[in-house]
Amino acid sequence: MSSNPRIVLADNQYGKAETRVVRIYRDTDRHEIRDVNVSTALRGDFADAYRSGDQSKVLPTDTQKNTAYAYAKEKGLREIEEYALTLGRHFVADVAPVRGARIEVEEFAWARVEVDGREHDHTWVRSGSEVRTTVVTVEGEQAWVVSGLRDLVLLKSTGSEFAGFLTDEYTTLPETHDRIMSTSLVARWRYAGTEVNWDKSWADVRRILLERFASVHSLALQQTLWEMGSGVLEAHPEIAEIKLSAPNRHHFVVDLAPFGLDNPNEVFYAADRPYGLIECAVTRQDAPDPGLAWATVPGFA
Repeated sequence: MSSNPRIVLADNQYGKAETRVVRIYRDTDRHEIRDVNVSTALRGDFADAYRSGDQSKVLPTDTQKNTAYAYAKEKGLREIEEYALTLGRHFVADVAPVRGARIEVEEFAWARVEVDGREHDHTWVRSGSEVRTTVVTVEGEQAWVVSGLRDLVLLKSTGSEFAGFLTDEYTTLPETHDRIMSTSLVARWRYAGTEVNWDKSWADVRRILLERFASVHSLALQQTLWEMGSGVLEAHPEIAEIKLSAPNRHHFVVDLAPFGLDNPNEVFYAADRPYGLIECAVTRQDAPDPGLAWATVPGFA
């Protein structure tokens, strides 16, 4: 154990990562499903656990896991933001050494299987790679909610350009006025408060992101992100700011001339790396202070 007075324990937290919770609602013949991945992290008076191994103030991570399961039944698991707020507030209010909590929830989407043209009451199929996300931070009486999505794969086959860029002696990229634009979008937005219709707000933000990506004639991916972010803030006063991260999934036209074939932007090579990574934050000038909202959210922009 170090006795050097110039060496001190700094910020710390501990918790249970990636507890898989599937909640089925069987109230009627038509069942409902919520499928989530829950990570909890607690902050507080835990210095003795680190400095001397004293666990007397440590709520086991296994207990945090069990609480995630129990609350899915006892408190319900529908809107992931509300579920995360309830968990975070419980740990802070009911566990004496805990000063703050960070609850991260990822939700995996399922679509109903259709049988004879009708949605089946209790059978689903996974809906692609897209994941809905939320990170809730509770500190004392305060709470911050950052919702979002990741792995939303988008592609438009025209309506995108990249020209007029800065060049130097190492530039080989040709200008283009007609290219494929594709990305795997990560978007996170911070709510100004906690009294929100979470599902409705999230669904409409997603709609705006998709529509702006499709409809904006893009001179650069940067421009598209700005249009997507500003469109969300214009439509949703409950959102203080939004952050967007978009890897550019490059598609290069294949040279078919050696085979005597013309290729007018029809056959492409999809390159997975290296890739451009475009990121930005769009915020309101009068947005409330973010406090701890972004403190432990994987950062970009």
